[in-house]
Amino acid sequence: MISANVQSEASTTWTVVLSKGQSRNPVKRSLEQAIAEAAAQIEGVAVVVVPHLYDLPKGGESLTTLGEIESNLIVASWIFPRAAHWVLDRNGVRGQFVAVEDEEEDDSEESPAATSESDVDRVTELYPRPDREIHCIDLKTDEDAEHFINLVRQIVQGELDPNSNGGEERSLPIVGGKLVQVDETTSRRWYPVIDFSRCTNCMECVDFCLFGVYGVDQAETILVEQPDNCRKGCPACSRVCPENAIIFPQHKAPAIAGADVGGEEGFKIDLSKLFGAPDGSDDAIATAARERDEQLLLSGREAVGIDDQLKRRQQDMTQKPKDELDELIDSLDALDL
Repeated sequence: MISANVQSEASTTWTVVLSKGQSRNPVKRSLEQAIAEAAAQIEGVAVVVVPHLYDLPKGGESLTTLGEIESNLIVASWIFPRAAHWVLDRNGVRGQFVAVEDEEEDDSEESPAATSESDVDRVTELYPRPDREIHCIDLKTDEDAEHFINLVRQIVQGELDPNSNGGEERSLPIVGGKLVQVDETTSRRWYPVIDFSRCTNCMECVDFCLFGVYGVDQAETILVEQPDNCRKGCPACSRVCPENAIIFPQHKAPAIAGADVGGEEGFKIDLSKLFGAPDGSDDAIATAARERDEQLLLSGREAVGIDDQLKRRQQDMTQKPKDELDELIDSLDALDL
């Protein structure tokens, strides 16, 4: 770990966490370095550079370092913001999620699933996260380091403005100075991440997964207990989750990887495509069953197919009342265009 020996004279109220990409692409490395060096020059900001967030091992140097930080965070990574937030959350680095978007983009405070009507509490409502802010930036959105530095400045200046709310100073109890580089060896991983702002603790993922990935904690709350038991490349459990709360940050389908889409209709339209459901009569449930069977057979076990639990999920999906979008699609189908 490379660090300065002297703390910044300015009080540190923000920490920029820069997560490196998995590849050694020189363009990406140059972008990461430029952002880290420029952010470290901003007053009131410390910078911590770590390997890819998703690959960090439990109890490793990177997560230990991040766990010691008490300040607000600005997390820049190569995965979707929602995925980055919940990867940190599962490792004990917790706070209030803020997705960083350009000013011209529509900034929705709540995700589509979080605004759906339900009598069941979300896990984060039962167990609120700390008040500190965790702003997440997606490095895939631009190739210009100055673009991201401007985003960091806008966030920090809003906090340091004496007229703004929540401008109290917080320290950074971390050994080192304004720029800390954690050089930790990691390997590529594949496991589910739970978005607890959507999760209702229904336990369907526990019943569905036959590889022992999921478990419950002492408070009877779902958790990814054995992440490395997950079968590489298999996202089947994300398809059966009623609240779309299961994320696989490295999946090629954006919705499974943690992307948010604007508005209820946009989310509904994108589900069939973004979740990778095949064309034809197969739905997400049938796809999940097939993916699970493939992994069972590869591990030398017998296929299960669509069991009683999945049949109930299919029935629940088909029995939902049609909304305005469904009616519009039905009317277009009737025109036989």
